[in-house]
Amino acid sequence: MIKKSQRINISNLSVDNLSLSQTISAIEEMIASKKPHQHVVVNMNKLLQAHNNDEFADIIKDCDIINADGISVIWLSKVLGTPLKERITGIDLMNQLIRLSEDKGYSVYFLGAKEDVLEKVIQIYKSIHPKLKIAGFRNGYWDSKGERRVIENIRAAGPDILFVGMSSPKKEYFLHKYLGDMGVPFVMGVGGTFDVIAGVAKRAPLWMQNLGLEWFFRFVQEPRRLWRRYLIGNLMFLRFLLEATAKRIAR
Repeated sequence: MIKKSQRINISNLSVDNLSLSQTISAIEEMIASKKPHQHVVVNMNKLLQAHNNDEFADIIKDCDIINADGISVIWLSKVLGTPLKERITGIDLMNQLIRLSEDKGYSVYFLGAKEDVLEKVIQIYKSIHPKLKIAGFRNGYWDSKGERRVIENIRAAGPDILFVGMSSPKKEYFLHKYLGDMGVPFVMGVGGTFDVIAGVAKRAPLWMQNLGLEWFFRFVQEPRRLWRRYLIGNLMFLRFLLEATAKRIAR
């Protein structure tokens, strides 16, 4: 099992220095334990949110696996002199776990997104992985009165893995609050991954991902909604980069 003491510190957060295969192995151990575990991926946006919100930072630090999703996090780790092994995106990890679930007989539950998007995701996965066990699914829209019913339904379904397609920091707070009540061995937030799988949103080409331009691809698709987020995020990245450089020089 992963030791939190071995995590690499980046800004106000810590990240597990794991490859994708090591992450998968750790998840299998968690599923076998039958005890609830929470996973999270960290990108520049989460670094910024954690920098401004200690409670949010503590929630992330309390997660059982913290993977680096954003390429900027990988770059910062290199500047600090503690390079992370690999970038592990939420969508790549989710697809690997879907394959693993079919092979190992794990059951999965999908929570979040719009109903039609969710149905499309399930249709696609079932066509690719016909033996995949789907314990249940539910869209991401409910009021405060219906939240407890959502939790009870997930617990009654008894999945091995729960994928949550909600935005940050909403999903991190939600999972932190109800992790024990749901009783799912492994839960992970996947953000807008359901939309990508269903074809509602596009993922940046591989060459843009490798160059760290995935943020720009998203910005071009939704400039009005994302301009402020990426303007502030890019400025904060420069700040974190300068701070990391100063720390390494001071050693």
